[in-house]
Amino acid sequence: MATLHLPVPTESDRSLLGRIAERNEPALARLYDRYSAVLFAAASRIAGERSDAEEIVLDTFAQAWRDAGQYRPDRGSVIAWLTMICRSRALDLVRARGRRTRLLDAACAAEPETPPAMGTGESLPSGDVERIERRTIVARALSDLSPPQRQAIQLAYFEGLSHSEIAEQLGEPLGTVKTRVRLAMQKLRDMLRPYYTEPSA
Repeated sequence: MATLHLPVPTESDRSLLGRIAERNEPALARLYDRYSAVLFAAASRIAGERSDAEEIVLDTFAQAWRDAGQYRPDRGSVIAWLTMICRSRALDLVRARGRRTRLLDAACAAEPETPPAMGTGESLPSGDVERIERRTIVARALSDLSPPQRQAIQLAYFEGLSHSEIAEQLGEPLGTVKTRVRLAMQKLRDMLRPYYTEPSA
């Protein structure tokens, strides 16, 4: 008599989100693999540019990582929640793009002979003491990352590997690598912001 192989039930979205709230990276990777294509299509319709849409999707899952504990099932499904985040991120990007365009146009009008990327302000101090201090601050921030996040950052930014190459080298899903790098960069920015924020006038 032939053995009947029943399909293995997949983990529910809510269960994955519960594990994400407990900082489980594989759960985030599974949710990414499940819905990144849907969210990419939604982001593309709003932002237009493929690179922008990819950025929006990564931002969406980074926010899901941060806010998973705030999800309320009575307000809609997990994919509806993710789509709402995605749309908000996409609209923010479109608005920011419009502001950048207006600022660039204004800069070109004010200094037509100067390339827009070339600033005319004073250069920042670059003495040995400041360089050493900056290196120490960055090293301290890197040491505060989780070992998997630190490894992903080192491979991406110090060894120049692409996300696909990192995934292949580590034997992990591409979604896991992308979200890990994204979360690590966000954590580094948060930790380093006090040291690199320009003083207010």
